[in-house]
Amino acid sequence: MSVYRFKSRETGDLVMLPAHGKRMLEILGKDPDSPGVLLPDDMPRAIDAIRAAVLNEEAEHKRLRDEAEAKGEVPPTFESVSLRMRSTPFIEMLQRALKERVEVVWGV
Repeated sequence: MSVYRFKSRETGDLVMLPAHGKRMLEILGKDPDSPGVLLPDDMPRAIDAIRAAVLNEEAEHKRLRDEAEAKGEVPPTFESVSLRMRSTPFIEMLQRALKERVEVVWGV
């Protein structure tokens, strides 16, 4: 897949590069290689899953930095655009779609 294009009747399309779109779908437990749909009833759980993944990533990065610092090593560097930043537009899309009770689709 060249890019992931998430669509909703309530919002404009949200386009993500393959690595980021795939990760978002994996967080949601969806098959990143197939078209799919996220129904309004599933959106609160999806939003919670993304937020939990963000917190887990931030905790892991902090742990790795603290560990390196304790050993006197150079702390690792991470992508300059975090999962939190990448997921924010997607969470906003899901919140708007949920409010209007419309689905979000991809790969169609």
